Order: sequence, then structure tokens, then C-alpha cells
Amino acid sequence: MSAPQPPSDPFVPARATGSQPGVLTIVWRWVVRVAKRPLTWAILVLVVWWLIGAFAGPLAGKLQEVQKNDNASFLPASAESTEVSKLQTEFAQNESFPLFVLYVRDAGLTSADQQFASTYTQSVASMKLVDDKGKAHAGGRTIGDYLVPTATPVAVPAQDGKAVLVNMSVNASSISKALSDHTSPIVAIVETLRYHAAHDKPAGLTSYVTGIGGIFADEFKVFGSLDTTLLGITGLVVAIILILVYRSPVLWFVPLLSALLALSAASGVVYVLAKHDVLTLNGQSQGILTVLVFGAATDYALLLVARYREELHFHDSHFDAMKKAWRGVVEPLSASATTVIIGLLCLLFSELNSNKSTGPVAAIGIACALATTLTVLPALLVVPAVAFYVLAAGIGAIVFAVIGVPAVGGLWALILLAVLVWSGFARHRGRGPSWMPWMHWLRARWVFWPKIPRFGHDDEKLSGLWARISDYIGRRARWSWAATSALLLVAAFFVVQLKADGLGIADSFTSKQESVTGQTVLGEHFPAGSGNPAVIIAGSGQADAVSAAAKKVPGIVEVVPYTGEQAASSGAAAQPKVVDGLVQLDATLRYPSDSPQAQQTVQDLRAAVHSVPGADAKVGGFTAINYDTQKSSQRDRSVIIPITLIVILFILMLLLRAVVGPVLLIATVVVSFLATLGVCALVFRHLFHFAGEDSSFPLFAFVFLVAFGVDYNIFLMTRVREESMRLGTKRGIRKGLTVTGGVITSAGVVLAATFSVLGSLPLVFLAELGFAVAFGVLLDTLLVRTFLVPALMYDVGRPIWWPSRLARVAEPAGGGGDGDVGFVEFGRRGFAGLQVGDYAAGDAGCCRRLVEAVLRSFGLGDGGYEDQAEDGGDGEADHGVGEEEAAAAARLMLSS
Repeated sequence: MSAPQPPSDPFVPARATGSQPGVLTIVWRWVVRVAKRPLTWAILVLVVWWLIGAFAGPLAGKLQEVQKNDNASFLPASAESTEVSKLQTEFAQNESFPLFVLYVRDAGLTSADQQFASTYTQSVASMKLVDDKGKAHAGGRTIGDYLVPTATPVAVPAQDGKAVLVNMSVNASSISKALSDHTSPIVAIVETLRYHAAHDKPAGLTSYVTGIGGIFADEFKVFGSLDTTLLGITGLVVAIILILVYRSPVLWFVPLLSALLALSAASGVVYVLAKHDVLTLNGQSQGILTVLVFGAATDYALLLVARYREELHFHDSHFDAMKKAWRGVVEPLSASATTVIIGLLCLLFSELNSNKSTGPVAAIGIACALATTLTVLPALLVVPAVAFYVLAAGIGAIVFAVIGVPAVGGLWALILLAVLVWSGFARHRGRGPSWMPWMHWLRARWVFWPKIPRFGHDDEKLSGLWARISDYIGRRARWSWAATSALLLVAAFFVVQLKADGLGIADSFTSKQESVTGQTVLGEHFPAGSGNPAVIIAGSGQADAVSAAAKKVPGIVEVVPYTGEQAASSGAAAQPKVVDGLVQLDATLRYPSDSPQAQQTVQDLRAAVHSVPGADAKVGGFTAINYDTQKSSQRDRSVIIPITLIVILFILMLLLRAVVGPVLLIATVVVSFLATLGVCALVFRHLFHFAGEDSSFPLFAFVFLVAFGVDYNIFLMTRVREESMRLGTKRGIRKGLTVTGGVITSAGVVLAATFSVLGSLPLVFLAELGFAVAFGVLLDTLLVRTFLVPALMYDVGRPIWWPSRLARVAEPAGGGGDGDVGFVEFGRRGFAGLQVGDYAAGDAGCCRRLVEAVLRSFGLGDGGYEDQAEDGGDGEADHGVGEEEAAAAARLMLSS
């Protein structure tokens, strides 16, 4: 009977017996052999991400082109001011907004001033666009190309004789397309007006370019710096922190490069979606996207690098160490990112389109951060020469550019690439010259230099500060969580001082802007609501009744009909323009259009015109838009916050397979959020001297703080659950805190630093949000997650896992209570989390690991216990000690 033949490989082409393998067979075998190498997949991942970066990178620089910063477009279609905005387009061929040039002389205007204002007004339309230095923009466009044709600029003198107002209307649709040099047209228009007003005016005459157009231009200039200033500062801050954390000349650049790829990919996706009107992008969302992606990607990278470094003590092959580390972090990282993404997507329940767009934009950023962390970051860590090359080539390019020979930078990059490729092949073949120091570097581990983790050496993070904190919580758990809770509740008490009822235009900038100052000066010489009237749309048959009712409202200066040309005066017998049986009336407000008094006037005006029978009157305009925005923000807070809490609680229950623990975690996060708001109320009022908080500030602060607060708790509790399954709940809590404390704290510091960068932008809302998230994250990582959460969980004990089976598993002997001797780690050569009580109780598995650790310390045995677990329990690599022998040997050692 012939011996059985091995089954043929269906993937290898068959060949005749005794014949030489064909070309296809040789090629196929080579492909299979190469495909089995982890290095091949690492290089493939890097190539794919290089292609993604090459495609998405240029799109990231075009995000400003697809921004929409008009508050009216953010309101829901059901808002009264939104309905009015749509109806206004029927009265004018083009949607427009006012732009003012205000000239003031406190001693009274002279004849020369008046003559200059008249000449300036006539020449406005023919002015060619220039920058703030007078340099003409390419294309030769003029201001007249962007004005409403039927509304020529007019000069209106003030009754006090001290000011003259040049009024013009900008065609809103004409400024949507950027100039050839990517400058926003409204910015170019305002810079042109300011340049000519400052250089041509008579001495002593003060000028301001203001109005809605001036404010838009100043905001566009702020958001235009996001591509450079915010990105540069964020990258610099993250780089400095990573250098301090790793104290390595190369390792810090690996997470930074991964974060840059994540931001590039996220920006490209957002650009494509915004360009095709799938979502709405504003400057606020773009700023949040930048710092969010940098912070999240760096946070996730810190956790993966820490676990990789830990596994390098246990594995001789860095590929095996990365495989084990990746499997250890993929669940908590995915759960964490999913929690943040779902929390952000809860903003889709908002009535405001700006909030609806911010949620998906930020969620895209988190998804890209997770994708790069789980793909390109492991590839960069196992092939660190790639990051080294990019860093060295970049530094060389900068140096050669500074010394005036930028062309040499490209040559330097090519030479460096050739040397690295040659030395890589030489080292692989063992033929590298001994004088090259990198020929003797540990494979891939050199990226951690000078603290290189070596196989079989002790892991230094298992002793020190976090081990002492863990031991302290084990001794004083109840006192720790009680004192921490009391401190947070005291801080939360001051939340009543938070004034989140909106900010006026003058209060929305952290620095003085000409447009804002001009609005204030305008109110001193003209009705404060000039240029921003409340717009009333009513039936033509009731126009007179509606006008009469509006004039009786306190705070209304005059009501004039819209005629299709220049606004008529109140005393003229002007006939209103009628469109589909409707007329438009413009009501000038006595108060500044962004003031609380103006909003109250709009409420009274709505009540008055709504009461006119058969008029079906509606009130819109700038003030009404701001009022409706605040009302929608208040509604969003009351709806989205409960939804977010319920969704995140459900995710935690699924992740931890428990109910009690997740409820406690949510409670700690809410208390931490309230404490953060309380501190913010004090700091904003008494340190920064802000006038108040934006109406959307509490909602955004809640979403980010709760999402990231739960984020760090997931990192901690998933490791605690993993350790609790081996060591018991109380020891698992202490072990989890010890091994994750340093990396989570570093991650919190990085995220806090990135969000604090928002304070570099001169917008109060972003400065408030940046401070709130930065302080809240630090509070969570340094106090809540360090003391409150582990101490509370430790005090509750096993019931935190209810109703899962883990809640019913008895604590091992010596279960980590007071007086416990703690745990000792010798890495793979030692015994992790095992205590004398375990051995005395005769736990076979623990005894076996103890004996094998002792044997390995004498150079005997090969770690069969843990190798068997890693090899899937096939027993082929297991030559270790049997359980009965291990128990007997352990009892003998303990007795001696």
C-alpha cells in the first residue's frame, strides 16, 4: 500500500512529475513568499497612504474656498428669519448686504472733508482691488464688479455735522468665487476701501470701513489664517510635547507624521463633500477640525506606541511585538473613536445647519485619525527609516532654503534616499561596512533611542509614580473618591454664573477690529441700527396697517417701503415694490443691531405685525437672524445633551458588558463637565473679562468634553477589565491604572495643548471653547481618571461588572485590599500581578508561571506556558513545567 500523498496546493500551478518548475510557478512562489513577510505589507500601507496624501494634500489648501460663514444659511428652513431671507430674493435680483465707509471729525466736518467724501463716493466703483499695502490683485477687477448695479454708492451726512456715511450694497453671490491668488473678494474690497480712505483723506479726518461687509471681511481674514497660523502653531506645540514625552530625536516625528496624514485625508474628504453641498463648512468647523485631528491622532498614537514599547520587552521580533500591541489596542481605540464619532454625530439633531455640519466634519477627522493610527503608524514604527528620511530630508530642505540654496535640498534628499536604500540591502545581506553605526542598531528598536526597550529587560513603567498612586488608592479608596467628588462639586457650583446668551459683534473678537470699532462710532452719529434694518414682509393690501403697527413699537426709528431702487425716506410718497402680492418694509432700529435691546425690539415688532389681520407678516433681517440662532441654540442644548448621554452610556454598556460601571463612569464625566463650566465662568468673567459666552458654547463644550472624558475612561477601563479577568477586580484596577496612567496623562496633555491653540485666533467663541476643552481634559486626566474613577471602582468592587459573569468571580486570596503586598513585574521573565496569597492557595496556573519565571532567571526553560497561549494551544512549543510539578515546587519554595 503506497504512502498517502500530501494534498496539492490549489494555489500553485500543477507541473509534470520530474520537470523543472515553470516561470509562472517560480513567480508565484516568489510572490507568496514576499506576501507572507510583514515588511511587505508595511511598505504597501506606506505607499497607499503616500498616494492618499498626494491626492488629498492639495485639496486641504482649498478649504477656505468652500466655507460658508453666513448666519442666515445656518438657520433651519422653518425659522421666520429664514423665510424672510428667501422672500427677499424675490424683491431683489441679487442677494446683498451693506458695506459702509464712515468719515468722522469730532470738531465737525470741513468743506474739504465733504468734498473728499463726495469724490471718494463717486470713485468707489472704479477702484481696482489692492491689498493693504496698495499692491494690485491679479485680474484687474474693480469694486464695481461686486456691487449691486441698481444701488449706486451714496454719501449720507449725519445731522450733527460731524460724520458722513458712504453706503454701498455688495452683491452676495458675486463674492463666492475667490480671486486668482485665492483671496476672498470681500477681503480685497475692504482692504481697497481702507487703503484709499487712509491715504487720500484730509489730515485729521478719521475713517472706518464697517457694516456687515466690514465685519465679514475681518472674520474671513481670521479664518483665512487657519491654513497657516493654526496648523503651524498646532504642529509646533504637538512636536514640543512629543519631544518632552519621548526624549528621542526621531520617535516624536512618527506620531506627528501620522497626524499630518490624518489631517490631510480628513481635509480632502471634507473639501469634496462641501464642494458638492453634502455638508456645510464654516471657519469655525475648519478650526476645530485642525486641532481635533492633531489631538486625537496624537492621543491614539501615544497609546499604540506605549503598548508597542511594552511588548518589545516580551518579543525578540519587532513585528511580533507590533502584532501583539496592535491586537491589544485595536478594541479600546476603535471603541473610543466610535464613541467620539457617535457623540459628534449627535449634533445632527441640531436645528442649526452650522452645528449639523460641525458634527460630521469633526467625525470625519476622528475617523481619519483612527485609520492612520491603526495602519500607517504601525508601518512607520516597524520601518522607522521612512520617518527618519522624511524628517532628515525636511530639515535639510529648510536649512538649504535658509542659506539661500534651495535647489541643494532636492539633491540632499536624493543622496539621503540612496544611502538609506543601499544600507538597508547591505544590512539585510550582512555585508554592511562596520564603520556605519546604523549597521549595528537594533532592528526598528533604534527609533526609541536613547531608551531602547530590549527583549527580556524589565519594563520601567511598572514602578515609580503610578505604582505609588495605585498603592495609595488601594489603601485610601473611599477617602480618595469622596474628596475628589467634593472638590468637583464645589467647582460645579459656579456654573450658575455662566452667561451663555450670545455675544454681540463688538464682544465676539478678542482684539479690536476696525469694523467693530466703526459700528460703535456709527451709533454715535446715526441711528445705531442704520444699515441693518429689520425686514418686514407682508401682504400688499395690509402694507399701511403693518407699517403703522411697526412705527408704534418702541425702538423703531422709521419704517420705509422697499421700492427696488434706493430706500425712500419716511416722508416721501414712495410706492412699494409688489411681488406676488407681497411688499417689503425696512424698519430702522434705535439700538445696535447686535444688542439685547435690538433683539427685544424685534420680538416686540413681531408681536405687533403678527397681530395685523390678513397681513401674514413676517420679520427678518440681521437682528432677527441672531435672535433665531440663539433660540435654536437653546433648543439644541435641551435636546442633544440627553441624547448624547444616552448613546454614550449604551456604548459603554456594550463595551464593558456591564451596567453599574458605565453608569458610574457617565456620572463622573457629567460632574467633571459641570466643574469645568464652573471654572470657565469664573475665568471668563474675572480673568479674561469676556462679556459673556456664545449661545452654542455649552453644547460644543459638552460634546467634546463628554466624548473625550469617556474616551480616556475607555482606555483605562478596557485595560482594567483585561487585567481583572486574570487578577481579580481590585488588583485589575490597580494594575490597569499603573500601566495606563502615564500614557493617558500624556495623551491628555497633548489634547489640551492642541485645543489651547484655538486661543491664538482673535475670536471669543474659539478662545472660550479652546480653554474649556483644554482645562476639562486636564481635569479629567489628572484628577477624575487618576483618582475619582479608579478609587470609586475600587471601593465598589466586583459589582461594577454586573450583570456580567465577572461580577460573580471571587477575588483571589489576598485580593488587593489593605495591607496587600502589591504586585511585582519582571516583564516576560517575571510574574505579573501575582502575590503570595495566590501561591499559598495553590493556584496551579500562578504556580506554574512562578516556577517558569524562576527557571528562566537561571537560563532554564523557554517560557512554554505563555508561548502555548500565544501559539493557540497546539502544544508544539510547550516544553515548560507541568501544573502539578509547578504547584509542588511553588509550595516548596514558599515554605523555604
